[in-house]
Formats: sequence, C-alpha cells, structure tokens
Amino acid sequence: MNKYKFRIGMIILLLVCVFFSMEPRKIVANSDEEHSVTSFLNELYALRANLLIHNHQVQIEQHYVHGHKASDYAMRQEFKRAEYLHTWGEKRGIRFNDAKSDIRITRIKFDGDLVRISLVQSLKLSYFYLQSYAPSQSFGIGTRHALTLKKKDHGWLLYKEWYLDPLEENPNLIPVTSDGSALPFVPNHPDMPPGAKYNRNRAIAYANKYAGIAWGAGNRHRYNKSYKDYTLAGGDCTNFASQVIGDPKEGGGLPMTSKWRYFYGKEGSESWIRTDSFHQFLIRSGYGRMIGSGFFRDIVKPTEKSPHGAVSQLLPGDLIGFVMHGDVDHFSVVVGYDNQGYPLVNSHTADRYRVPFDLGWDKHTKYILIHIRD
Repeated sequence: MNKYKFRIGMIILLLVCVFFSMEPRKIVANSDEEHSVTSFLNELYALRANLLIHNHQVQIEQHYVHGHKASDYAMRQEFKRAEYLHTWGEKRGIRFNDAKSDIRITRIKFDGDLVRISLVQSLKLSYFYLQSYAPSQSFGIGTRHALTLKKKDHGWLLYKEWYLDPLEENPNLIPVTSDGSALPFVPNHPDMPPGAKYNRNRAIAYANKYAGIAWGAGNRHRYNKSYKDYTLAGGDCTNFASQVIGDPKEGGGLPMTSKWRYFYGKEGSESWIRTDSFHQFLIRSGYGRMIGSGFFRDIVKPTEKSPHGAVSQLLPGDLIGFVMHGDVDHFSVVVGYDNQGYPLVNSHTADRYRVPFDLGWDKHTKYILIHIRD
C-alpha cells in the first residue's frame, strides 16, 4: 500500500472518528428509517461482495448517486478492487468462488435527507487452485467504513464513502515471477515444539485470536484490550506483531528488553510500535535473523540455497516486513500456509486473517523475511 495514501487515509479516518467511535456496537433499528438504512446497507455490501466474484457491475450501479463526484468515485473504487482481485488470481493460478460480507453498524446519525454512518465489515473470500483438486479455502479481511447516504424517494443511495482498503492497488502492477512460471509452492510446515525463548504455536494462536474485525478472527473481533490501539496514530501493525511474539500470557513470550517493551497502562516503546525501529531491534538484538529480502520475484526465485525460494524458509510465527519508498511500511505475521504452500499472514490496519502474503501489494514493494530465533 502506498505510504502517502495511507497517511492521508489516517488523517481522514481521524477526522471521521471525532464524530464516530470505531468500537463495534450493533445498532438495533428502533424506527422505520433506521430499519430501511440497515436493509439498504446489507444489500449493498452483499452485492459488492458478489461483484468481487462475478464482476456484475450493473447490480450495484443503481445504489449510487450518478453525476455526484464523490459517489461516482466510490463506485469506481469497487470496480477497481474487483479487477485487482481477479487479476491477482489469474497471475497466481487461483479462482475466487465465494465472498460473504458481514457488517456491523457502530454509529448512525440522521441529518435531513442525509444519514452519516460508521460501520465495520468482515469479508470472507474463498478460492481454489485451477491446477489442483484440493478443496477451496478461505481468508478474511476487515475494514472500517465512514459513509453518507442520501434519501431518494422512499429509499437510499450511497452519497460518499471512505475506507482504508487493502485491495486498493493497481491491477497492472501485480508482480509475477522473474520468468512468468508458476510459484514454487512447498508443503505445509508442521506444528513446532516450544523453543527455549519463543513459543511459536502460542504466537500463531495469539495472531489468530486477535486479528480484529477480519473474518475468521477470534475474541469477538476485538483487539487485546491490554494494549493501546494505534490505528489512528499511524497504524497498529507493528504493535500487533510485537504482541504476537512478545505477549507473556498468550503470545510467543519473547522476553521484553529495556528498548523493546510494552508499559501496561501506558504505551509501547519506540521499538515496540514503530516499523523501522522494530525492524532494527529484531536484527540487532539477535531475536530475528534475516532470511532474505527483495522484490516479489526475488524472494520466490529458486536458488541453490533455497530451491523453493527464500519465502519457503519462513516458519509460522515468523515475520514479513513490507518496504515502500525505502521505509518499512508494514509488518505481518506468518500464521501458516494454504493447501498449495502459499504463505498466509495476519495483521492489523487493515485487519487480515490468513491472507496470501502479497495480496494488496504491488511490484514496487520489497519484502523483508525475518525468522524469529527460538
């Protein structure tokens, strides 16, 4: 994801949150108007999920205000994300066959013929490999939305919308292998016994439990309340990665240090919450070891040292850093592999649960593969 777009998005989200709390709270319709809004939104988001699979644009066009700049833009973004998902699947030998949407309205405010809404969406996407008889498998994405509806006759239309979308990338910039061949998938890694310092299985369980509003996550789609949520302060991805490997009660249990630690009841240290500082700490402290780095084509390319590509050396419980414009922009936690060996990751901002590691990133992204020492 483009860091500039992310920062602008964070500013917009912060302004939105002045009026709308992001804590999920189901609004029970107590009037005909609220009921009609809820029905409209459930239909709209179900159609948008269907768009991702079947690309039926006509079905959602009638739900937007044509000729209104913000509404037209919001509609085009849905078309673009559907194109991105289809194109990514084609380049990976994957076909998406199902999408299910669950929305939870957190705030709703009527103002004349407009209604301003804050909601969260848990999206489940299912796919299968074209050259395999293996059953389909699923992953989850969670997004936070701020939108305005406009009343028309006896119904509603989407007037404007904003959300930080992990699929908002250019479909023409999806990376491929250096020679265009299929990815060198590897068998799944088995569960690993606890190490002397790092309990991988507990770290993975933590990442799955606290993956937020993404479909598939546990803890009723809530983050761990013992930690501050940094979503509105530049992103919560590094804070989450630190929790996964360092939480002493449920996570991997890596010992905290004077530089890398969380002060409960307060905040995390610079190395705990900031991507670049976290990366530097992992390598300098010896907690992490660099397995490889480079563009997509580099980390999947078979070599004498890594016959299945450097990415195949990652174990569940390891980390992937995402570099844009020379800066570490994001961290994800490897939680496993799909049935063809594709590395799957969890993260915060936007929330991901068992998502293919490069989905939502483009060919300009560099990857840092970090093995956490046991």
